[in-house]
Amino acid sequence: MSRHDPVREEAASIHHWYNPDNKPVNIAEGDGTSVRDTDGNEYLDFCSQLYCTNLGHSNEAVIGAMDEQARRIPYVSSAKRTPVRESLANQLAQIAPDNLSHTFFSISGSEANEIAVQFAREHQDAPTVLTRWRSYHGGTYGAGALTGDPETRATIERHAATSGAAKFLPPIPKAFDTDDPEELARQAGEHLEFVIRNEGPDSIAAILMEPVAGTSGAFPAPPGYFDHVRDLCDEYDILLIADEVITGFGRCGEWFGIQTESVDPDMITFAKGVTSAYAPLAGVIVTPEVASFVRTNGFDIGQTFGGHPVSCAAGSAALDAYSDGVIENVVEQEATLRSGLQEIEANHDVVSDVRGRGFLWGVEFADPTTGDSFHDPRVDEGENPVGDVIKESRNRGVLFGGGRPGFQIIISPPLIANQDELEQALTTLDESIATVFEGE
Repeated sequence: MSRHDPVREEAASIHHWYNPDNKPVNIAEGDGTSVRDTDGNEYLDFCSQLYCTNLGHSNEAVIGAMDEQARRIPYVSSAKRTPVRESLANQLAQIAPDNLSHTFFSISGSEANEIAVQFAREHQDAPTVLTRWRSYHGGTYGAGALTGDPETRATIERHAATSGAAKFLPPIPKAFDTDDPEELARQAGEHLEFVIRNEGPDSIAAILMEPVAGTSGAFPAPPGYFDHVRDLCDEYDILLIADEVITGFGRCGEWFGIQTESVDPDMITFAKGVTSAYAPLAGVIVTPEVASFVRTNGFDIGQTFGGHPVSCAAGSAALDAYSDGVIENVVEQEATLRSGLQEIEANHDVVSDVRGRGFLWGVEFADPTTGDSFHDPRVDEGENPVGDVIKESRNRGVLFGGGRPGFQIIISPPLIANQDELEQALTTLDESIATVFEGE
């Protein structure tokens, strides 16, 4: 075979989450909330690629800041200081909950979660971290151990075991057989305390969870749940880590998702939206106590590209953009998404639930006769009609994301999306569901 054979060239790049049965869109250009493929087809990007292009695909201020920084100095060692890195850390301290003050920069969300766990274990002198079943915290070995999604963990643990994490049930109705929010908060909180006591509180360094679930279903906690979690952490001397890789930087209508719950975490991990995904950047924002501990004892771990100057410049410009009406747009337009998705639920018996917050929503599907999922990839093989809805929507010009597990769709538009774009995407989803499930 020639080195320049077209088949070979097409296969030269192996994309992530590779599935030989699926051919991904070949995206070549983007503008605002839309992207175009190499054939010239245009799509509304309502998955924000990977829940990260919060400012859309053509923010000139972010692009200009990256260019300016690259011309000033394109790289500074992560073991040294540089003004652009310090400036972004100061900005993050201003927008984070009041008890958080210092940032350790990283590259990806997986690595940020691993660093937060390492900080917690060292600070607490304890080995275990509690995370939820049906959660996603990353795909590296350390973050994979934290992840409760079985597809991810099964892939990672196929040849090598991971350790150091214990799981508890998420606060969702099916886990506790109740639709009453107050009862759900109570039962889920009592369950978490049982797990803490069963594991042994002294062995637990931290509890790590997303304020609003990301790809695992976009489900928010019932009112009062996070207050219970915070009380348990205080009672048993456990650190609370908010994984804000998806929920951070305006997606839930506040700078950070945990701010919609009115509790203060001991750390926040972030990535994705900090630069609107224009450059890779992640990190951990910590309390003064944790920062002092690290500075006193040292931390002999680092990453070459952690806090890359060009990425930090992108982050500073992105934070400025979020401050200029973008987060307010999420608050103003949330009702359009909420009411539109509730109407879709009412229109289609196969839609069993819609839930979310801000610009992060999940649509779950189930057989209306039995209440069972049409296809649960954890236990079922074969075709998944929910995947067909995503494909049909793509054919109609809108990109949505698949959830974990795959009986749900995640709606996650750029935070700049306007009402017309939201309504167009909702109409497309409604029509795609009708085509796949009702043959219309």
